[in-house]
Amino acid sequence: MRSMKNNKLLIAAGSASLLAAITHLLVIVGGPDWYRFFGAGEQMAQMAAQGSSYPALLTLAISAVLGVWGAYAFSAAGRIRPLPLLRTAMCLISFVYLFRGLYGLFIVVVDDYKFFEQVLERPVFMLVSSSICLAIGCLYSVGLIKQWPYLRST
Repeated sequence: MRSMKNNKLLIAAGSASLLAAITHLLVIVGGPDWYRFFGAGEQMAQMAAQGSSYPALLTLAISAVLGVWGAYAFSAAGRIRPLPLLRTAMCLISFVYLFRGLYGLFIVVVDDYKFFEQVLERPVFMLVSSSICLAIGCLYSVGLIKQWPYLRST
C-alpha cells in the first residue's frame, strides 16, 4: 500500500492538537487564573481555587482527547503506525473541530443570545477560540481529503 508521508496539513493539524493538549495541561498547573484566562469560566476557576479535583480531571480528560486526536493526525499522515478506525476517527475529529468552530462563531453573532450569556461574558475569547477550532478543523478536513486514497478502509 502506498502512503503519503509529507501531508503537511495533517502534520500541522496533529501539531495543533498536541499544542492544545499541552496548553490544557499548563492550565491545570497555572491554576484558577489560567482557567479564567483560557475561558473555562468563573465556576471552574473557583472550584480550582477551592482545591476541587473536578477542574483538573476534566481538563486532563480534554488534554488526553486532544493528544489522541494529534496521534490520529500523525497516523493518517503516515508518521506513526496506522491506528484503529483511522478513516472514521479522522472524519469525526474533523467534524468536531469544524462544528465547535462554526457553533462558537454562530453563538457570538446571533441577535438573541440570552441562553449563551455565560459564554458571551468573554466574546473576544469565544471568537478567537472558535476561529482556532475552525482553522484546525480545516487542516484536518483538507488534509484528510488529500490523504484519503492512501488510508486503509479498515
